[in-house]
Amino acid sequence: MMSIMKPTRNLLFALCSMLVLGFLYYSSGKLHLHVWGQKPHKDKEATLSPAGNAYAEPEAETVVSVGRVVGSVFDKQGFLMKLDGKLPPELEYKYGNLSEGACKPGYVAAKMTSIYPKFVKPASMFLDLNFKRLKNVNNYLPPFGFKTQENIIEVILSATKDYGLSPELNSLPCRRCVIVGNGGILSNKSLGSRIDEYDIIVRLNEAPVSGFDKDVGSKTTMRITYPEGAIQNPSRYEKDSLFVFSAFKPQDFRWLRQMIFKDNQRGVDGFWKSVAHQVPREPSEMRILNPFFIQEASFRFIGLPHNNGLMGKGNIPTLGAVAITMALHNCDEVAVAGFGYDMSTPHAPLHYYEKVKMSAIKESWTHNISKEKEFLRKLVKAGVITDLTNGILAPPGV
Repeated sequence: MMSIMKPTRNLLFALCSMLVLGFLYYSSGKLHLHVWGQKPHKDKEATLSPAGNAYAEPEAETVVSVGRVVGSVFDKQGFLMKLDGKLPPELEYKYGNLSEGACKPGYVAAKMTSIYPKFVKPASMFLDLNFKRLKNVNNYLPPFGFKTQENIIEVILSATKDYGLSPELNSLPCRRCVIVGNGGILSNKSLGSRIDEYDIIVRLNEAPVSGFDKDVGSKTTMRITYPEGAIQNPSRYEKDSLFVFSAFKPQDFRWLRQMIFKDNQRGVDGFWKSVAHQVPREPSEMRILNPFFIQEASFRFIGLPHNNGLMGKGNIPTLGAVAITMALHNCDEVAVAGFGYDMSTPHAPLHYYEKVKMSAIKESWTHNISKEKEFLRKLVKAGVITDLTNGILAPPGV
């Protein structure tokens, strides 16, 4: 009797083992099983639909153990859920032994990739004569691309002839960049000398320097703007800085063409306020910002409505967020100053150079300030960027 039961018991044991192994195999394939300490599989990229007119939302990544969900790893946009300023072991080994204050080559891209695995660094700052090859933007209308504007862009680029930074900046082995926002939080911080220490100093729209240099610095590498935001008084332009144009609508390119060729203004239809009639810059000092940064900031980083790739309510990032996105792709270290709207203080100054109140930002039709701040908080909390004015992570009322 015992001799009969022993083979039967062995057979049952073998069958049970096979069932367990089969379940584990099925789970690993269907439930996307992760092992702690290993890099997660690449999550779904946000892509165009077969019709080419809609983004598929990236799914939140989850870690699954057999039989139960452990928790989310990535949020809806693809950022790591648990963020802190600690360096991953591989980055600690690479950057931990550098002397204090030394520029860290490749630091921002490495740190960004560690919290956002879909990040790919190569993305040129400005358009050049090969712009039609940029697949990410050639199927989008402004502001997310340049579709329908190819001919006028070719005319503009043929006149400017230069498409990059200065040879001196291009030759730097490591570039430290600061994006100077226009926020009232800059007032009375005396950060001017610290801002001027950076290799590349980016300013936005018409924010002045003269008279405010103690707080905002005196140097400018580039000023990014669009027609309605451009300085209208020619005497206020800083010398030796690049005029970087960011287009939000087709007529913006026509305005730029007029500025480059010094044509008389022929109509201002389509602009929501008065625009500059001249820009005191030579064509060689003008650039067109790659519209990819508007697209990436809006649809991938911040998660604003796609709206079939057209400008719509609440789907345009501020120029500050666009400039930061540009810096993530082109700088080794990135700092910001003058960022952080506190909507709980409606009577606080919105900008450091004028008396407009914080409450004015609520009237914005195109921006989603709360979602944009979520994106900036991720970057600061993870140590991807440094906030010199400490406004992004500040609690309301501070």
